[in-house]
Amino acid sequence: MREARAAFRRFWPLTRGDRRWLWLIIACVVVSALAETAAILLFADLTDHALKAGSLAAFWGPAGAWLGVAALGALVGYLGNSLATWTAERFVLRLRAKVFRHVQGLPPHFFQRHRQGDLVERLTGDVEAIEQMVVSGVVGTVAAAFSAVFYAAAACWLRWDLALATFVLAPLFLFAARRFSGRIRTASQDERVADGAITSVVAESIGNVVLTQAYNRRRDEERRLDAEARAWMRASVRGARLSEMYAQFVEVVETVCVLSVIGLGVWEISAGRMTLGQLLAFAAFLGYLYPPIRNLGQLGLTLTAATAGAERIGEILDAEPAVTDPDRPVGPWPVRGWVSFHHVSFRYPGSRRASLRDVDFAAGPGELVLVTGRSGAGKSTLSKLLTRFYDPSAGVICLDGVPLGDVPLEFLRENVALLPQQTLILNGTVRENIGCGRPGATDDEIEQAALSGGQLQRIAIARAMLRAAPVLVLDEPTAGLDAIAARQVVAPLRKLMAGRTTIMITHDLTLAPDADRVLVVDRGRLVEAGTHAELLARDGAYAALAHPLPEAVTAEPAPAPDETMILRW
Repeated sequence: MREARAAFRRFWPLTRGDRRWLWLIIACVVVSALAETAAILLFADLTDHALKAGSLAAFWGPAGAWLGVAALGALVGYLGNSLATWTAERFVLRLRAKVFRHVQGLPPHFFQRHRQGDLVERLTGDVEAIEQMVVSGVVGTVAAAFSAVFYAAAACWLRWDLALATFVLAPLFLFAARRFSGRIRTASQDERVADGAITSVVAESIGNVVLTQAYNRRRDEERRLDAEARAWMRASVRGARLSEMYAQFVEVVETVCVLSVIGLGVWEISAGRMTLGQLLAFAAFLGYLYPPIRNLGQLGLTLTAATAGAERIGEILDAEPAVTDPDRPVGPWPVRGWVSFHHVSFRYPGSRRASLRDVDFAAGPGELVLVTGRSGAGKSTLSKLLTRFYDPSAGVICLDGVPLGDVPLEFLRENVALLPQQTLILNGTVRENIGCGRPGATDDEIEQAALSGGQLQRIAIARAMLRAAPVLVLDEPTAGLDAIAARQVVAPLRKLMAGRTTIMITHDLTLAPDADRVLVVDRGRLVEAGTHAELLARDGAYAALAHPLPEAVTAEPAPAPDETMILRW
């Protein structure tokens, strides 16, 4: 239970702002338990004075009081349960927003190490499991505790000796819960992991459905889903069996207790020391008493299961962002667009080799600097450093002479627009996809930025155009296009680049003749720099890229982790 206590302490602060409602819910729970206690005592009175004597006159008083107590209990119960549901959902909303906010600040390599479906499961099922521990668990514990105290006190008031005799078996509930908790926790962890795996397989298969169909992999994908589903089924069945075993054991213990009470009660009635109404009330109190005690034991199992979800959420929250806002950020200024790399080196987390080594260059407003090189040479790493997804391992990158580490992230990304290699399209209209480039843009501004054809690349270009940032980073803007489509995209690209500092990372050298400078990167180093004509004349690395020889096939270095799309077969 140490892990459960640690998880509770970690997530309990998220209830701040709702704790007054929790106190009100607890008050409703207390009143509801008192109402049920009073109803049982009124039932005893009704039995002894109305039913046993057959007196209708003695019926109305206790009956009216019982009805009033029942109405009060129903009203308070409705209020408490409704408020508890509202408070629980507010906690889920707050926790999910916290985790999602943190996830959005994590570096790209975090998402390469975790399957997308598993992260989705953590933001849904695991978040709800934590709520069962922090909010519903607290309310359930308080409700069970007060109910048990009230019913036990009432039973003792009726016959304290019989009550003490029946209380002897109560610790069996807690003992059983403790015995089952460890095994249920393991089953819950396995089930959570399997849930995430199933979601991942479905998401990956749907996302790569064309590839699946083209390579006749439908049966392979079905087998992959079947394997994950069977793992989930085994964990789910194991957890259900353990929970059912606990429930049935408790049911037997309760039956033994009630039968013992009835047997003792019959003996007491025959000796004239107890009335029928008292016996029925006493049995009712015990019938009401054991479920709260059982619930207290069941809450221990719930905490155990929720701990598995808390550990998975904690893994996300403990992941550190690669970059953060500076402690003493520089103030906003009218950015002109001067970009400079000063002896910049970088190694991805977990990688054994550097992706960039001692890179040094500068670009100014109105310039087009084209960066090219073989796959895996480190080109796209430049874009991730310039938009500060990562900070350099050595050296410094500046914007208008200001080190990027001193610039607030939001201000930096407002002034450095990235056109990524993979065109990212939101689930919405074309207008919404272009408009996200600058929130608050008018319809006229969006229409001026929009392009004909409806191609994904054109939407991305229009989005960057609407942003109007002084610095533009283009990462393979014509990737996946044929020659005709690439030429159609070049015109809007030229319009987009006009007057801006543009750094284009590409294998396509269509725009190379128009570039002010071409930089050639090889194995993380800047090996050549100059104009298109100058580099062709040197007959070096750039010339080999521009005019490759069919027989000049050489082994290329392994691509950097961020430049590899991993297909999970």
